[in-house]
Amino acid sequence: MTRKKIVLTTGAFDLLHYGHLKALEDAKKSGGRNSKLIVIVARDKTVEKRKGKKPTIPEEQRRALVESLKPVDRAVLGYEEMNMKAAIRKLKPDVIALGYDQRDILEAVNDALQEYTGEVKVIQTKRYGMRDLNSSSKIKNKIIEELKL
Repeated sequence: MTRKKIVLTTGAFDLLHYGHLKALEDAKKSGGRNSKLIVIVARDKTVEKRKGKKPTIPEEQRRALVESLKPVDRAVLGYEEMNMKAAIRKLKPDVIALGYDQRDILEAVNDALQEYTGEVKVIQTKRYGMRDLNSSSKIKNKIIEELKL
């Protein structure tokens, strides 16, 4: 019996939206039939450092919400200091699926794979959903605008 392919993806997942769900579904499919999707949910400290502001939803709640989604087999919190090398060594993915807007993470993954001896396919998912509601920040801004009315 062959081992299930492990697909790894990562994100902040602050205010879950349609784009998150579609990206997770596509990530899972990228590993083929019976693949296992593991999601690294960014720590609060990492989100603040990368995006310049604290997430709305605390890290453990974001992790639990992501893990409850149908395509996700397991969701784990990332390292306090983002460390793709350690994550790849620990989780041993066959595929790493990154979002269309995760260019800095792609760079970190490519750097980490320079030293990794396993074979890993890296893909980027596409943009999903209405452009005005395809990010947590855009959703927050729309809510603020509607409250002003």
